[in-house]
Amino acid sequence: MNSDTLDWLKQLGFAVADEALWLEALTHGSTGAARDYQRLEFLGDRVLGLTIAAWLHGSHQGPEGELAQRLNALVSRQTCAAVARAIGVPGHLRLGKQARDDGAADSDNVLGDVMEALLGASFIASGFDATRALVLQIWQAALQGKAGQSKHPKSALQEWAAGNRRKPPEYALVDRSGPDHASRFTVRVSVNNVGAVEATANSKQEAETAAARLFMERYG
Repeated sequence: MNSDTLDWLKQLGFAVADEALWLEALTHGSTGAARDYQRLEFLGDRVLGLTIAAWLHGSHQGPEGELAQRLNALVSRQTCAAVARAIGVPGHLRLGKQARDDGAADSDNVLGDVMEALLGASFIASGFDATRALVLQIWQAALQGKAGQSKHPKSALQEWAAGNRRKPPEYALVDRSGPDHASRFTVRVSVNNVGAVEATANSKQEAETAAARLFMERYG
């Protein structure tokens, strides 16, 4: 590992005793190296999710659906990539020539994965408590921002389904009652192999929105 990368990691607060571990976290598969960041990314994803979920539980009093919506935004690939750019990850990536020429150093997918891999490496090197403290420090701007706070319930449900590798939610009009000037619409929203909920409102659109919100509160 070159001295610039070593100094950078230490300045961020990472404990770099086993340099090979950190080289692995910064290495893309295009290099042909024996080990790349994928296994550490798998671990770091869980460390990040638990850290942010615990922070939300302790600092926000909203219902479960709101917490899930905020969590999904804060651990999303886009947020992870934005954090990676903010701390300078692109300048320390180990990429093959073709991947670098193709713009991998600024790819949300690559940067998001490497950010999680660094957290996985930190977990192995320093344990959960130290890594949690680093996450809360590095994610501070995102935690203080508005990500996930004002997203439309239908958009939040769509993203939740995609993030959990489920088919897109399906909406169905179950019932319409009352006169034209005071109609009531009941809509069912379902996600395959998860569940379904129904909600009633004065318009079909409002009923879909209410059903999506209720679904996230119940299953999200």
